[in-house]
Amino acid sequence: MPGKIKLFVVKIGGNIIDDNVRLNEFLQQFAALPGAKILVHGGGKLATELAEKLGIQQVMIDGRRVTDEATLRIAEMVYGGLVNKQLVAALHPFGCTALGVCGADGDLIRAHKRQHPTIDFGLVGDIDTVNVPLLDRWLGQGFTPVIAPLSHDGEGQLFNTNADTITQEIAKAMSQAFHVVLVYGFEKSGVLLDVNDEKSCLTQIDFEQFQELKRKKIITKGMIPKLENAFSAVKEGVRRVIIGRAESLPQLIDGTSGTSIVRDRYENN
Repeated sequence: MPGKIKLFVVKIGGNIIDDNVRLNEFLQQFAALPGAKILVHGGGKLATELAEKLGIQQVMIDGRRVTDEATLRIAEMVYGGLVNKQLVAALHPFGCTALGVCGADGDLIRAHKRQHPTIDFGLVGDIDTVNVPLLDRWLGQGFTPVIAPLSHDGEGQLFNTNADTITQEIAKAMSQAFHVVLVYGFEKSGVLLDVNDEKSCLTQIDFEQFQELKRKKIITKGMIPKLENAFSAVKEGVRRVIIGRAESLPQLIDGTSGTSIVRDRYENN
């Protein structure tokens, strides 16, 4: 988009966060991205491991975590504390002025408790607003926001919020002022036709393909909300969404790796 500054909005999940070698490689690549950038992180595996140690049962439905009071406390500790601050500290040696926050900081992400006709997800937040002026101000001051997947309702209640969803909502909100490229970095090379074959990665995927692959149960579990968020993002202004291996960030950006969803094909839909 002419006149718009490029903004990279990148999300990483628990599997790469748990692997120090791969994480360090990714963080170096992320810090080297030119210009404005935002990092959103998960940390689900660490949260699950801590819950198991504490004897707190975890329930996942279609890749989303059901969150009771005890699980929310774990999310606060792991996401907002341990993972967030470790990532911030690890980015500084690469010359990245990282600023670690969650959705409650600066009233960044407001949400309400998820309402579902048949499932009670507990203290899970569905996002209402993203504080775009605040993010814009931080970016303009040279900071790189590193955002933990927690939101709040403005009345004192924190919510566990899907990190892919936070990434999508931030990307959509910022696309009004920026040329946004959204990257979902995880442990696979992209969207796979065979989960056991990294060479079966799709270069591009459209919504009809997604629906068909979901119907055939080729795409399942955590990939479902990831792709749902990706299609929502491109339909609402994000120029490009890329899904692929986090530590291959330069290749994802230049299109030689990963699975892409491109805005252009949805422009007239």
